[in-house]
Amino acid sequence: QVQLMESGGDSVQAGGSLRLSCEASGYPYSLSCMGWFRQAPGKGREAVALINKNIDTQYADDVKGRFTISEGDAKNSLYLQMNSLKPEDTAMYYCAASVWGGSSCRLTGDMDYWGKGTQVTVSS
Repeated sequence: QVQLMESGGDSVQAGGSLRLSCEASGYPYSLSCMGWFRQAPGKGREAVALINKNIDTQYADDVKGRFTISEGDAKNSLYLQMNSLKPEDTAMYYCAASVWGGSSCRLTGDMDYWGKGTQVTVSS
């Protein structure tokens, strides 16, 4: 069973930066689609950024130019560098992954596995 563990959430002031990390365990092969999602209080879950390995990276419009998703050196590890943070970025951030990538690895697609989340709070 794949398990995803996020870390790096914190409370920061607007304009600050954070780096979230995600480590996957329990799967011996490369997970082809990995990404970050978030859910703010009272709102639905939304995609933030995805890596469709060896194909492309995708970003939600409101984080383009501020957030960068990247793979770690370790297999199935993932980072999210968040710069110029805004109060509206406040949310629980979740790492998610799917075994298969390709056309199914989209910001609007479903993911097979989810972490428990790490809280990001941005104050004005």
